[in-house]
Amino acid sequence: MLEPLSRRRWAILGVGLLTVFLVLVTADPAFAQEAAESAPKNKNIFVHIIESAGWLFGPMLIIMSVILIALCVLLVLDLRMSVAIPPGFVDEFIDTVNKRRFKEAFDMARNDTSFLGRVLTAGMSRLQYGLEDAREAAQNMLESIRSSKEQLNNYTAVIGSLGPLIGLVGTVLGMIRAFQALSAGQGINAARLAEGIAEALSITFLGIGVSVPAIFFNAFFRNRIVKVSMDTGHIADDLLTQMYHNSKKAAGAPPSGGTPPQTPPGQGTTATVPPR
Repeated sequence: MLEPLSRRRWAILGVGLLTVFLVLVTADPAFAQEAAESAPKNKNIFVHIIESAGWLFGPMLIIMSVILIALCVLLVLDLRMSVAIPPGFVDEFIDTVNKRRFKEAFDMARNDTSFLGRVLTAGMSRLQYGLEDAREAAQNMLESIRSSKEQLNNYTAVIGSLGPLIGLVGTVLGMIRAFQALSAGQGINAARLAEGIAEALSITFLGIGVSVPAIFFNAFFRNRIVKVSMDTGHIADDLLTQMYHNSKKAAGAPPSGGTPPQTPPGQGTTATVPPR
């Protein structure tokens, strides 16, 4: 179940990256043609900024932008509430537990690849040792899932920090070229001076342009991770508590039909769940 989902996610990501690449490749000629038709003497400002970035900083900023888009797509797909807590799963799980079909409930959680299914599986596997031990195992699994998403989100913060730094490097390089033009012995070369200043300001602009959305999405996904983790943890704790108390009732008395109830995973037919 996990492998087909992963392939579909990477397919969507690949199509998105290909679209972005095609837009970036075909954007310059379109802008250049439009600028040439409308104002032959003055270039479009966006074309001028892109050309000022040059072959060193331009590809570097484009790669950072593509990586940022890829990270955002992956986090959006992973942090959907339907992925963390599948609709209908909680009601079906509660109904199965109330019917005291604990083995079936365990298999249901184990076969589910959502956040809630993984947390429940970890907790239910330790339920035979008590509710507190099950809660601790579930919390450890939740922290592991949360940590993996936070590590992925940290790269957006790295991009947000690198953008202004790359812009600063471009600013310094552009100012060096401007001062070189001033220091030439043949007087002030206005063209070279303007070219150096324009390059400095353009690279700074592009670096900030990459950094601003990176910082925004980093904060957005950080809050999203906290919300999804809290909701998953609360629901998992409620389900584990309900299963624990139902297992105690099942171990104490058989149902009216005379058939012994199923016991929680990991317990024998005559063992009871030890109290806390």
